[in-house]
Amino acid sequence: GGCANLDRHNANAVSQTDDDAYCLANGGPQGAPAYVACRKDRDVAASHSDRMEKTHRDLAERMLNGQ
Repeated sequence: GGCANLDRHNANAVSQTDDDAYCLANGGPQGAPAYVACRKDRDVAASHSDRMEKTHRDLAERMLNGQ
């Protein structure tokens, strides 16, 4: 039989670095209105992604437990 691996690497630190680099390139220097808006948009997108991943993990756990 197989074994499901539900663990995910913590991409949060990498994501923060990527977001900073992306927003510096596309929004200007830190503190600029476009930079701040860029970071906010990316934070919102990340929180939606985190919730979807948690929902998926919960579903997989229930399936593994036969519920």
